[in-house]
Amino acid sequence: MSLVRRAAVAGSWYPGSASELAAAVDRHLAHADRDDLVLRGELVALISPHAGLMYSGPVAAHAYRLLRNRRVDVAVLVGPSHFVGFDGVAVVPSGGFETPFGVASIDAACAADLAAASTIVREHPSAHAREHSLEMQLPFLQRVAPRASIVPLVMGYQTADTARNLAQALALVLRGRHALLVASTDLSHYHNRAAAARLDATVIDCVSRFDTDGLQHALNLQPEHACGGGPTVAVMRAAERLGASHAALLAYADSGEISGDTSAVVGYLAAAFGTFENATEGRQDEDTKKNQLHVIR
Repeated sequence: MSLVRRAAVAGSWYPGSASELAAAVDRHLAHADRDDLVLRGELVALISPHAGLMYSGPVAAHAYRLLRNRRVDVAVLVGPSHFVGFDGVAVVPSGGFETPFGVASIDAACAADLAAASTIVREHPSAHAREHSLEMQLPFLQRVAPRASIVPLVMGYQTADTARNLAQALALVLRGRHALLVASTDLSHYHNRAAAARLDATVIDCVSRFDTDGLQHALNLQPEHACGGGPTVAVMRAAERLGASHAALLAYADSGEISGDTSAVVGYLAAAFGTFENATEGRQDEDTKKNQLHVIR
């Protein structure tokens, strides 16, 4: 029997009515529209944050605006588990996830193929019950790609082996599908703005250079760089296997932009991976990075 996972944070982390949610999402998307962030070419994966919509929505919009006029049959959402500790990756095999916009249907065939491709991908319903890291992607996804189905994946203990094994399964299963990978992560948590910026700069640098090994090394030394570091590494590795050769930094901000409190902030990053005709090859100098990354202040 296919079940619908009811929204856990609608009405608190984002508006609980469809009209109010549409207005909020559309406002963020409109503010994110910038001609210099047009990426021409194949889009394979995104990094998007997952805090409350008022906090991370301005950054997430820079990622999801790229889906306009692109075909996405299935979006594979990979996020961290904030409430349940477990080995491997929890999948919901069928049914759908509900938001005020309706039910995002799960691609049962794709979910089954992933479970068959790796023993680490299996059902663990309690991991999804309260989890917000995937749910916070849905308002944007449903707004800009309403026909896309989803595969919801929550990573438990974020080990390097888990990230590597998941990446292999994703690359195997998604090749030939019109699929989008989404790594759901926030960056550092509850440091003052200066300290957060230093921690977040490590992730931003690794992402800008498409340096997955470097990011994994940084996370091994200091997991606090990102709450969804494991999902991010897995998505980056899978994207590279699927042919992505470029990374594009899209936006960065911290929670202090909204709260006004810069003594304990959470960092947010939006980025894209693919084969972009207007991408900058190789290592970028600092001026190029600053021009490419939209810092929201």
